[in-house]
Amino acid sequence: MKTHLDWSAYDTYGMGDAYAGIPATGGNYAKAVAVCMNNQQCQRDGKGVMCPSYRITHDPVHSTGARVKAFKAALNGELGDAPFLHPDLERAMDLCVSCKGCKKECPSAVDMTLIKTEFLAQKYAAHGAPRRARLFGGLPQWLHRYHGPLKAAVKWRNRSALVSKAAEQLLGISASRVIPELAESPFEARPMRKPGKRGRVYLLVDTFTHYYQPAVAAAAIRVLRAAGYAVDVLRPGDDDAEPDRPLCCGRTYLSQGNVEAAKAEAKRMMAALAPALADGTPIVGLEPSCLLALRDEFYSLSLGPQVGELGKQAFLFEEFLMREGNKGMKLKLKPLPARKVLVHGHCHQKAFGTMKSMRKVLAWIPELDVELIDSSCCGMSGSFGLEAEHAEASRQMAELSLLPAVRQADEDTIVIADGFSCRHQIEEGSGRQPVHVAMVLARALA
Repeated sequence: MKTHLDWSAYDTYGMGDAYAGIPATGGNYAKAVAVCMNNQQCQRDGKGVMCPSYRITHDPVHSTGARVKAFKAALNGELGDAPFLHPDLERAMDLCVSCKGCKKECPSAVDMTLIKTEFLAQKYAAHGAPRRARLFGGLPQWLHRYHGPLKAAVKWRNRSALVSKAAEQLLGISASRVIPELAESPFEARPMRKPGKRGRVYLLVDTFTHYYQPAVAAAAIRVLRAAGYAVDVLRPGDDDAEPDRPLCCGRTYLSQGNVEAAKAEAKRMMAALAPALADGTPIVGLEPSCLLALRDEFYSLSLGPQVGELGKQAFLFEEFLMREGNKGMKLKLKPLPARKVLVHGHCHQKAFGTMKSMRKVLAWIPELDVELIDSSCCGMSGSFGLEAEHAEASRQMAELSLLPAVRQADEDTIVIADGFSCRHQIEEGSGRQPVHVAMVLARALA
């Protein structure tokens, strides 16, 4: 079996009795599946993220463990000659939102998000990718080429029930959901002005921040400069075939199973990062799923040994601030009119243990009460919540604890969510307008 992702990290798995259940085919991909020990931690409620689809259905078929069993059957030849098109595997994967909760909370660290990417790549290689997958996966290209027309089309669609229904029939995008609208103008980086007292950083402005909420990038730059850093916005390398198109981590392509396109984006990113990797300059990102792809999925895209160095230099915005604060960096902040913030952590932030840094940097704001919402996945999960067949499941995930907590908060409480999809889900489900932590820190600058 030829795999689309690099599974060599699992090469030494299966050396002991614990992994006796490795499927007959699939090589290292099969070993990644077989790390599951069937302890059923994915079939529980309460604290944590895992597994959001089980939590709304309480049906074991929609749990990580059941998905592993389906993959084992597929790779053992029990689902026929086209296992990745088999209804049993399709049903098991239907409500997986790629939350990364299992990688953190499963004692065996099953990475169902990556396993799902391979599943989709295998499925679409045999059957062809549907129109909707090509649309959502290719957003970095569409937004660059057709920003103006897309901005007008999305506004029209959101304001017309007739157009919304037509889009649902044509593309499978739920007419009951609002599609995020693009900013009037994409983010425009200004040249670095002067050297920072504490050195410089490279800021990764992801696709969603660039085209939808450029104010987040502007706020992050203000904060970093106030903290003493010169900020260079990452741009394509000198030899890039598309020098005017912003960099992309490839996340949208990975989520839709288009591994080759994701590799192409990742190679662009690595070329642009070469100077930073050479001189050890920190790389700071704003969108959790994008920045953390550099520390996680990039290892599976056959990008060479530099990925290891990248993992040591890439930080989420609040991670970087906490690290520098521990080294003596001071950020002058004043109290905010609002005295409380309510924080929803992106699933990938929780999976990589970065919520501690969020709490710490917010504690720098005087007189501020910080509360973290104990919630599972918000349910939007990129395009999942927009898909017609998944829109209701998406809402149910948000209603488990996230949206009730937001609705119960006082009107002057600031709601923070670093994830673009999380902010979309919260705003649509509660009417509140959540913000990125960079926006809050920028407001508090003395």
